Formats: sequence, C-alpha cells, structure tokens
Amino acid sequence: MTQATSNYEELGVIGTGAYGTVYRARDLKNHGNIVALKKVRVALTEDGVPMSTLREIFMLKQLDTFGHPNVVKLLDVCQGQRLEREGQLVLFLVFEHLDQDLDEYIKRNGMPPSTIQRLSREMLTGIDFLHSHRIVHRDLKPQNLLISTDGHLKLADFGLAKTYDFEMKLTTVVVTLWYRAPEVLLGEAYNSSVDIWSAGCIIAEMFQRRVLFPGTAEGNQLEKIFELTGRPTEAQWPRGISIVRENFRSTRPREPRDFCPKLCDEANDLLKLMLAFNRHDRPSARQCLNHAYFTQEPMPT
Repeated sequence: MTQATSNYEELGVIGTGAYGTVYRARDLKNHGNIVALKKVRVALTEDGVPMSTLREIFMLKQLDTFGHPNVVKLLDVCQGQRLEREGQLVLFLVFEHLDQDLDEYIKRNGMPPSTIQRLSREMLTGIDFLHSHRIVHRDLKPQNLLISTDGHLKLADFGLAKTYDFEMKLTTVVVTLWYRAPEVLLGEAYNSSVDIWSAGCIIAEMFQRRVLFPGTAEGNQLEKIFELTGRPTEAQWPRGISIVRENFRSTRPREPRDFCPKLCDEANDLLKLMLAFNRHDRPSARQCLNHAYFTQEPMPT
C-alpha cells in the first residue's frame, strides 16, 4: 500500500454516502490523470489491519488483472492516517474516474429501447463477472453504475463489504431502500440474488425514467414491493422474523408492465423473473443474459 498524500492531490468531493467519501483527485505520479479517491475507515485489531480486509483488498486488485470492460478499475490502495482514539485506519481506494453515473444519465437522456437493452446487458455482464468471483455487490443502484465518455456502463462501489458493514454503524446516512431485495428488508439471509433484484429495479427505471419502488421506510418499501409480487402467502412468509405478515394488506401478483407500461413483452417477462419475491426463483445473471430480451433485434454491438 502506498501513501495517499504525496501521490494524489484532492480536487473536491464527488459524493458522500454511508460507505465513505469519494474525492475527485489528480494522480501526481501519472501525468496528472484524474482519478476517484475513496476514503474508508477500517477497524484495527491488536495486530493492525484485519486479515479479512487485506484479503478483500487483494481480491479487488486481482479482479483488475481481468480488465473487465463493465467493472470500474481499482488503480491503487493507499494508507492514510491512523486514528488511535477510534481504533481505526483510514484507507484510500483509488479508482478510475468517470464523469457521469446512470442516475444522471437517466434524468438527462430519454433512452431509446436499444440503448436500454445494451446498458442492461452491460450491467448484467458486470454482475455475472463479480458473482463468478464470489463477490456480491449488495448496493446496486443507478448512482453506483458509471457511464464512460463513449456511453458504456461500469459497476462501481463493490467489494470491501466487511469494511462497509463497519462504516455503516458509524454514520447516520441511510443507504437507499429503493433497490433493496425483500429478503434483506425482512432481515433474512441473502445471497447473490439480491443483485438480480436490484438490477431488475434499475432496468424498469431506465424504461420509465422514475424509481419503481420509491419507499419512504422499510415497511412502506415492502408494501410497494407487494403491490407487484402480491403479499406472500402464509406458507411463503419467512419463519422466525419479527415482521408480521398481517400488517400488510392483501394484494395479488401483477405484471411489471402494470407499473412500467413502456416494457416490451420480453422485457416484461425478464423483469417478472428478476423481481420474484422468493430469491430462489430469480435467475442468475448468466441466465438473465440468455433471456429472449437480449436475443431479440436490435442488439447494438
């Protein structure tokens, strides 16, 4: 790990979230290239940085050797100051910088169906790559999907999940609920299918140019989801959770197209699969990519 202060010049804050602050910065050792500098805090043990964190950083660096076109590159990891009182170490993760995220892109551009199809494919290709390396993103949303100058999509803000868990306890910033899978909202165990749920929400948003499930709190978020999936039956309701099924009004399953009229038949069918209440019923990213939605014309190169 290199030192951040001598190698990078901070130019301003790009954004602050539950997972730390991201700065726009100049790489002084590399022709003044613009980079994204992400500042995270790591809990220290008696032996220093936990092995689990070092393993995750190593794994992220290993991913870069693949040079995947739909994943933002981690260029460097730098050690910042040691906060003795808090028992923390500041780390800087240096990523390639992209000027625009999908949230801005959706608001700025009415996208033709062919562009939505291509960006959806690129998103799922990136997710498939992460999942094939046993990485679950867990916080997919348009703000974490970056658009390059030539209009291609790249996944950002993945990895260091344990660091993020620690960081989230330190902050009052609430991670958005809108793309969160029902099993997470219900406090159940989850797996990589949480990313498939989020991706389904994002595809619908690209078509409709508005959020599919804009909940105001966890209970309200579940209510909005049940308007599409239907309220789960007693048999489907998870055992051993504190949330009571009867607190939600009875609703019947509906089609994604009822909420997003611009969906074509194939997109409607794909989203119905991706937005299944039961995580075991959702397809993998690879299965999504093999869906008829991505084989129909026109699929741009």
